[in-house]
Formats: sequence, C-alpha cells, structure tokens
Amino acid sequence: MIVERRVELRFAEESQAAETHTNLSAVRQDGRCLWVAGDETATVERLTAEFDENGQVTGYGDQRTIALADFVELPAGRDEEADIEGLARADGWLWAIGSHSLKRKRIKPGHSDRKSRKRLATVVREENRHILVRLPLVTGPDGLPQVVAADGDRTAAVLGGRGDSLTDLLADDPHLAPFLSIPSKDNGIDIEGIAAVGDRIYVGLRGPVLRGWAVLIEISPETDPDDPGRLRLRPLDSGELYHTHFLDLGGLGIRDLCPDGDDLLILTGPTMSLSGPVRVVRWPNAAKVAAPDIVHADELTVVGNLPHGDGEDHAEGIAVLDETHGDGPTLLVVYDSPAGERLTDHGGIYADVVSFSR
Repeated sequence: MIVERRVELRFAEESQAAETHTNLSAVRQDGRCLWVAGDETATVERLTAEFDENGQVTGYGDQRTIALADFVELPAGRDEEADIEGLARADGWLWAIGSHSLKRKRIKPGHSDRKSRKRLATVVREENRHILVRLPLVTGPDGLPQVVAADGDRTAAVLGGRGDSLTDLLADDPHLAPFLSIPSKDNGIDIEGIAAVGDRIYVGLRGPVLRGWAVLIEISPETDPDDPGRLRLRPLDSGELYHTHFLDLGGLGIRDLCPDGDDLLILTGPTMSLSGPVRVVRWPNAAKVAAPDIVHADELTVVGNLPHGDGEDHAEGIAVLDETHGDGPTLLVVYDSPAGERLTDHGGIYADVVSFSR
C-alpha cells in the first residue's frame, strides 16, 4: 500500500493534555467530518475537514468533544476511561465500543524488584471498558453531523454495566470463556474493532488468537423496549444471540474493521505487546454470511502492508475515505504511540492517506 500523503489532525489544548492525539484508536469518516477516539478517555471527538485551493483535504480541525456520559449511563461514571477501541457509523448511528479487556499493571522505571513482581501479579477490571454505545446522529444547523440524546424514537443507549456486556455473553462460550480472566496483553479478551452493516454489528478481537485463528463476533443490538437508554441483543437468523467467526490471518489479531460495501476490511497486527507486521486484509461478502464461519486464508485477500515502527507507529484505525479526486479508493490510517515525526508544532498529529485496490 502506497502512502499518498499525510493529513494533520488538530486537537484542542484539553485533548492534547489528555494525550488523546497520541493515543488514537479509532476513526470513521462522516461527510466532511471525522469521528475519532483515543483509548485514554470516555469521549469521542469530531474533527472537520480543511481544504486547499484544489478542494483536496489537507487536514482536520475545529475539534468538538462528545462525552459519552452526557448521553448514556457509564458503569463507572464519567471520569473513568472507557478505552474506546472502535467506532462505526451507519444508518444515522454512531457506535463506540470499549476494549472489554482486563489490565495487568505494568512495571515502570524505578520500581524495585518487589514492587515490580507485585504489579505483575495485579489484574484490574475497569467497568467502563465493558460497554457498547449507540448514539443518534442528526444534521446540525451548520450542515455537519452532531450527536443527540434522542431523535424521535431513536435514542442514545448502552449495553454493559448490568451483567449484560459482551464479555458476560461469552461466559459459557466454548472457545472464548477460558480467556475472560486473562488480561488483554496476555492473549486475553481484547476488542479493537467494530463495523456496522445494516442491523449487524461486527466486533473484531485483537485477542485471543486461537492457534493462529483470529476471532470476529457478530451481533444485532436493538433498543430495550423496557428502557430506551439500554440496548439488548436481538437473536440472529440462527436464533443465537451471537455468531463467532474464525479467520486465518496468519497468526495476527484484528486491530480494526471497516466496511467496504458487503466486504469487511480488516486491519491486522500482533495480538500482544509487539511491533508488526501490520496489514489490511479483505473478507469478501462478509455481510452476506448467515452462519458462524471458518474463513481460510485462501478466502481472504491481502490488500497490502502498512508501515510500522519498533515500539512506535502502531496502526490502530482505518477508514475508507469518500474522495472525489485521485485514481482510486483511499484509506485514512491513524496511529497509536506515534513516532516523533508525526507530531506537529501546534498539537496536531499526522495520519496517513493510502491508496488501495478493490
């Protein structure tokens, strides 16, 4: 995949202080805007495109922050991070999903051996990570998309926090239940991607990877008729509340998902704290699969490889761009732990625009 150009994403001082710009984990285009999220807050950000004299996008700025707690009930309140790892937009909805992961405390420089061993034995569950949020979108007076609490009978709603999260759903799953007590960086449960196609939501797991097979979960959330601020899962055509799909991604996990028609583009990368390889893979006609599936490597298409650094420049989010110029489709790629050269002098961060083939 060829990097055609870089575009600057500009953030306000508050988001710079929260290090949102250096912890980007998700991105989606929405007309002239981008929805982005970092994994250290409980917010979603909206950025608006800036153009040159030829009508080409040169960057995104004019940041607006959407605090999830303003629209839904967060299990641990507004001040605890939600570790948002995926965003999806479809049919007038914006979806955000937390990692649903456990966290093992890390060793920091200067810790004694005793303290280091104690931290490595400490596993933490943060409840705001275990949420799926659905937000109604409307067109504001300025012609740009904005989040509202309600639009007619369309309401902001959340799944999780009441024993009904996706990890609660998996408690008896024959493949995934054994990993629920394992921290994400140890090959435990770690959601890092989401895509919406029609009434289906596809959730990609960075971990676990099962003997080289990555895991994708398919669900169909709907408003709980007893509480419009809550979601519940509608049975799929099979009568099950979810399907698991296993994909041969060459031992890599899923770092993001992005729909492209009926196909799913899958950003793949290492499941644990490693650097590279990172590539984009296409699952053709994924949205037409009606039953749990085993997807072999020869049923997938490698779209291309993305650059990565050693301990930096980890591709975390991809979005198909709707651009009217150029010779073919493009993807916007955002990075976590960015290299120093991606940081701009006024609190911005460079994202890559890469060409790809359909």
